[in-house]
Amino acid sequence: MNWITNYVRPKINSLFSRREVPENLWTKCSECGTMLFHRELADNQNVCTNCDHHMAITPRARFAALFDGGIFAEVKVPEPVADPLHFRDQKKYPERMKSAQKTTGEKEAMLVAEGEIGRTPIVAAAQDFSFMGGSMGMYVGNAIIAAAERATKLKRPLVLFSAAGGARMQEGILSLMQMPRTTVAVQMLKDAGLPYIVVLTHPTTGGVTASYAMLGDVQIAEPNALICFAGPRVIEQTIREKLPEGFQRAEYLLDHGMLDRVTHRSKLRDELVTIIRMLTRQSPAIKGDLPAPKTETT
Repeated sequence: MNWITNYVRPKINSLFSRREVPENLWTKCSECGTMLFHRELADNQNVCTNCDHHMAITPRARFAALFDGGIFAEVKVPEPVADPLHFRDQKKYPERMKSAQKTTGEKEAMLVAEGEIGRTPIVAAAQDFSFMGGSMGMYVGNAIIAAAERATKLKRPLVLFSAAGGARMQEGILSLMQMPRTTVAVQMLKDAGLPYIVVLTHPTTGGVTASYAMLGDVQIAEPNALICFAGPRVIEQTIREKLPEGFQRAEYLLDHGMLDRVTHRSKLRDELVTIIRMLTRQSPAIKGDLPAPKTETT
């Protein structure tokens, strides 16, 4: 056996030919276990191409697919008091915030933007579940108020995408106070005669469901989204009974009258355009952005 040929040379070649491979090229579907290539998954708006499972999507990625040409302008949100309760568990609250900001690249758990969908001007707000579970704190309350005020000023509909684990425990009672604050913000839109449409995504739970997430003029949900106040495991432990199949999932709630629609993410934009133009008494959107056909007179 030639030691140089069989061992040394392959070892040297492997060192020089080794390439760094990014770790995030593939994503495993949590529903069916299929490994999905990141570009294919992004092109499909984070919906599994094998089982159609709707995975989490960031507000920026959602807005890029929602607004015409992916163009939108962010709406400024007033900054709340940082760490008002000086809360600490295993970490200090400011440390958790910095960690979430570094991980997500976002300032907070909600993004507010304005732009056009199907040539229809709107204001939109979306929660980011990857930012501390999309938890509702003072910033989220400020964001919804800012969105409602902007929509009222511009006389535009407001579309809100919810995704939250509930109120933010690090802000205690101050986070719970966002429930009545956001309810008042929604009432501003109703008083102005402007549509308020809510798209509930997986998961929408806790105080969010008990306030702004269930106050829409039209309630839409993505397929199989968990929508509830208390989760099914908590309810089962409390009543000590087995819950029905699919309990608190979007399709179950649609069948029981709590939702108006369950819509696939790929069809959501067109459906929102249709509903908004209908509620604002505008003519239907023209497919392909072509001029309206001329009506022949006889």
